[in-house]
Amino acid sequence: MIQPGETLTLWLSCKSKEIGLHTTIVHFDVEGERLERVAFLLVEDKISHSLASKKPYSRTQRKKQFSVDEYVTGSRPARAMGRGARNKLPWYDIPKDIRELVENKQTPGYIKAGLTRDNYAAYFKHLLILEERTCNMENINLKKKGKYLSLQVPGLAEKRPSLVHGDHIFVKIACEDVNEAARVYDSSGFLTSECGDLQGYIHRVEAEEVYLKFALEFHSSHIDENLYNVQFTYNRINMRRQYHAIDATKSLDVSHLFPSESPQSRVIETTPLVPICCKLNEEQMCAIEMILGCKGGPPYVILGHQKLLNEESVELKENEIFRLNAATRPYDDFKPNFLRFCFFDELIYKCPPLRALACYGIVISTYMSSSLLYAESVSKGHFTHIFWDESGQTSEPESMIPLAHLCQKETVVVLAGDPMQLGPVTYSREADDFGLGKSYLERLFKLECFSNGDEKYVTKLVRNYRCHPEILYLPSLLFYNGELIPCKDDMGSLLNSVKFLPNKEYPVFFFGIQGCDEREGSNPSWFNRIKASKVVQIVNSLIATGILGQEDIGVITPYRQQVLKLQKAFESLDTPDIKVGTVEQFQGQERKVIIISTVRSTIKHNEFDRIHCLGFLSNPRRFNVAITRAIALLVIIGNPHIIAKDTYWSQLIWRCVDNNSYQGCALPEKQEVYVDEVSASEECQIHDESSIADRWGEYTAETENVKTWTDEAEWSDGWK
Repeated sequence: MIQPGETLTLWLSCKSKEIGLHTTIVHFDVEGERLERVAFLLVEDKISHSLASKKPYSRTQRKKQFSVDEYVTGSRPARAMGRGARNKLPWYDIPKDIRELVENKQTPGYIKAGLTRDNYAAYFKHLLILEERTCNMENINLKKKGKYLSLQVPGLAEKRPSLVHGDHIFVKIACEDVNEAARVYDSSGFLTSECGDLQGYIHRVEAEEVYLKFALEFHSSHIDENLYNVQFTYNRINMRRQYHAIDATKSLDVSHLFPSESPQSRVIETTPLVPICCKLNEEQMCAIEMILGCKGGPPYVILGHQKLLNEESVELKENEIFRLNAATRPYDDFKPNFLRFCFFDELIYKCPPLRALACYGIVISTYMSSSLLYAESVSKGHFTHIFWDESGQTSEPESMIPLAHLCQKETVVVLAGDPMQLGPVTYSREADDFGLGKSYLERLFKLECFSNGDEKYVTKLVRNYRCHPEILYLPSLLFYNGELIPCKDDMGSLLNSVKFLPNKEYPVFFFGIQGCDEREGSNPSWFNRIKASKVVQIVNSLIATGILGQEDIGVITPYRQQVLKLQKAFESLDTPDIKVGTVEQFQGQERKVIIISTVRSTIKHNEFDRIHCLGFLSNPRRFNVAITRAIALLVIIGNPHIIAKDTYWSQLIWRCVDNNSYQGCALPEKQEVYVDEVSASEECQIHDESSIADRWGEYTAETENVKTWTDEAEWSDGWK
């Protein structure tokens, strides 16, 4: 007999086939009355348990930049000695009046008026000023890697911040109580620093990691578990190159910047092409003929999912092609067989003098490094044709570096890219709102002559040689008006060897799993260890087939903390060569198998992600890029109750269901969805998660203070 106010504890014995968060209704029949309660059961395995948060999340206020008055000098790398450039790059200090406008958050009238030919230079220079930012990091680890200490820098791949070989940083022990690792002694045993202010020089830059050298004594006493605050010294070289290019656009023909204002209509006279190989398809032949028929004027756009020419189509000769590299690029970045096309001295890349450059018919460079050609006085019009590859990924000022310095009216400009994939990554929300997050290619596609597919301005390469036809089906329908033609050879042997696939003939598999949104320490980035563990399980199963290696598998996830958790899991299982990264890091890449690990399992955080353009559900382009990286098999691990709220993901889930390629938790109720044509002007621009909160310890007012494991609303999926 239970008396009023008393509590009866009941123990439930449960057995689950899968890890994850499970819910069920428990019925109690008491004297003809039925009581119902919802029971939540979190099922873990060893891997998910090992990835659990070691420290509860606590939101902290960003600390002010620490002052560095005295510091222990680091070990400087060898400098590249050169003869000096012919044309020096101006410094471009920020004008005092503009700085005051920015600091007071005031917007000049010419920015409000919108971009025009007359205000072009002032407009983009102001946006670049908004983008300039001194960057810091807090509570981070330095890890010993041989003779270096390495530092993970989120956003480095997108030059946020811009760090190059030879730059230096300052680090300071994060805790108040200085431990022994923060004490630095000289060779005589005397204490030289007790405050932890240390200078470190960058000796190598790789993807999102820099390799540093500090004082030798600090290296020998360093402990990987120590936490440090980092202050970067801002390298403005790339910003100065963009300012300079924007200034130089004043001499460009109007047809390059504003084709619709050009008084002359384009006329292209083509000559039938004798193909240099039999591998060119109809669209490639057409594009080449149109480019050869161009006589300057507006850019010609190659739009599509394939290369204009494959490597096999071109015979490479050393005396015709030169690969220009920045001096800061690591020597061993290149494959050995490509080094013959480069110029270097003592393992440091250099730009050859003008007379040597003039001997090459083709020069290959990044957008930024093309400024070296101007520095060596390569004249406008020297190149008859200039090709911009992946032109949808760069901001307009960056695209202007080769255009403004090397083009004249007769130069044929060719932009290759896809405006339906990810665009430039910006730091400043205000600069992004006014157009810095929009590429030159995307701006041109607002014009009728480009958007309507006029063959005098654009050729669509609609044949796709990467993806299995079923992987390509939805992207083609949703983003390309169903025009894409799949041409990939059959990969049925791989699908037949994968044991967990319920349908061996369908290459897209969705595993529904409910987990927990978590954060730890002072890091606002999210992770979901339950889903991470499932990813590891899937990877192990794929490798067990014997026909896939680590290099054949890629894992895409939207949050940096989930990336780190997965990398930790793979390293512990001796599979470190499986690439794990965000969508931005995978753009332009491909793998035989791609696994997409979503993170969110709590409905109430969706609006925050949507506002700040985080995660998978905020941007259709992110969806497009993520699902088209797979060649033969695409695996999605996520909570269907969360991602089905997005019209694009919902169609992917139900297409898997219709093809008997779904397993996992119970599905939500199916909703009819109608997808309008994707409008780049209506969707939010690309913002990396770290640009909002994760990168430098900045926290937005909307970020909630989650108390891990205490409040059911925080760790449940939000549905009952």
